[in-house]
Amino acid sequence: MQITFKLYASLSEYLPADRRRGNELPLQVREGATIDEVTAPFALPTKLVHLVLVNGHFVPPAERPTRALVEGDVLAIWPPIAGG
Repeated sequence: MQITFKLYASLSEYLPADRRRGNELPLQVREGATIDEVTAPFALPTKLVHLVLVNGHFVPPAERPTRALVEGDVLAIWPPIAGG
């Protein structure tokens, strides 16, 4: 199945070089793949995976290892962001 994987801010550096500018990557994943399974190959530092959304809905950290994705889902991840 295909999903869209998006990494924002400093996390975009973990995408392939040709996808960093647009910060998204279409991905073929197995049916029922979880958030953790999809992100594992990208070796994202746990401390930088702050805000995780599937189709614009927040997924709490405790649900990420078991939250299955479906065809067409958009998985978006942001690092912690400080501002003033």
